[in-house]
Amino acid sequence: MPGCAFVDGQYVAPEDAKISIFDWGFLHSDATYDVAHVWQGKFFRLSDHIDRFFASMDRLRLDPGKTRDEVRAVMHECVRRSGLREAYVEVLCTRGLPAPGSRDPRSCTNRFMAFAIPFVWIADPARQARGIDLFISEVQRIAPASVDPRVKNYHWLDMVGALFQAYDRGAETAVLVDAAGHVTEGPGFNVFAWVDDELITPASGVLEGISRRTVIELARARGLPVREAPLPAADLRRADEVFLSSTGGGVIGISRVDGVPVGGRPAGEFGPVTKQLQAAYWGLHEDPRYVETVEYG
Repeated sequence: MPGCAFVDGQYVAPEDAKISIFDWGFLHSDATYDVAHVWQGKFFRLSDHIDRFFASMDRLRLDPGKTRDEVRAVMHECVRRSGLREAYVEVLCTRGLPAPGSRDPRSCTNRFMAFAIPFVWIADPARQARGIDLFISEVQRIAPASVDPRVKNYHWLDMVGALFQAYDRGAETAVLVDAAGHVTEGPGFNVFAWVDDELITPASGVLEGISRRTVIELARARGLPVREAPLPAADLRRADEVFLSSTGGGVIGISRVDGVPVGGRPAGEFGPVTKQLQAAYWGLHEDPRYVETVEYG
């Protein structure tokens, strides 16, 4: 795979990026991470991703052993060494290995790692053009009282179960619900619905995505009514427009929910709100307030 990784203080090829099987990040999913993207040689909203990464580590009592500026420098260097102009750039911090025989997380030496690989789409451009088929799974997202979804984490067994349900029904991806039957999030994305002339995105039980934040800001700047609020599954099914937001693709239109065409439109036809926000999202990638150019040398 093209790319570059940073492990144990060294820059290595992706296939040489390895951790111990005894690292609690692997054994216990005791880790956090963040993902930024590079588009046409520029990072998008990198400071926001780094801020969220450090906030997540603070909540988990993890110490990467690096400052924000040092993390930024590693991310830039991974991209520079890879030569990639469109890249998926991940930073992660694991609990690491404990002292021999210890089950005390305070005895662990935390580990910081990073990598840059070719841009990863949650749906490739061809699938985006015709729209995604979304399934509302009855699998409940892990409760926020158990695992804080604002901390980006690898607790995905509920997501994987929902995906298998979606595939079994001929859908392409899934969104999970909470105990009250409200929509939460899906694997790698937040959800938006245009319902009763208002844009709604789930308020709780979700990762507060950087792309989600971008969409909210863009909608408000355009005078669109937008709320972070509970979103019952029934409202998602009757919405005039539905779209996803993700670092892995920006704003992605949904064509069908549970097999029913959204807004009665054929596949590949999206409503005006979706199209407006999709264009505005990619337009921000040319705005110097939101991008950082990679110096490839």
